[in-house]
Amino acid sequence: MSDIKEKLKEMLVKRLKLKMTAQDIKDDVPLFGEGGLGLDSIDALELVVGLQKEFNVVINDKSVAEKVLVSVNSIVGFIEEK
Repeated sequence: MSDIKEKLKEMLVKRLKLKMTAQDIKDDVPLFGEGGLGLDSIDALELVVGLQKEFNVVINDKSVAEKVLVSVNSIVGFIEEK
């Protein structure tokens, strides 16, 4: 697992107080909605703040957030582009 993925998964568990370990989060599982991690809009805000603090990337547009905050893989792709 890449360093970014590992760091991102650990941040998800800590910041969102998930009841799972970083290793339990699959790279392509949906973060929001049924069948995924089941995150909500408050989690999304916390995630955006966490990404800014941990990875120095800014998501300040709803349409960007909807494309990026889909899965671990989509977030890692966004971070690597920046």
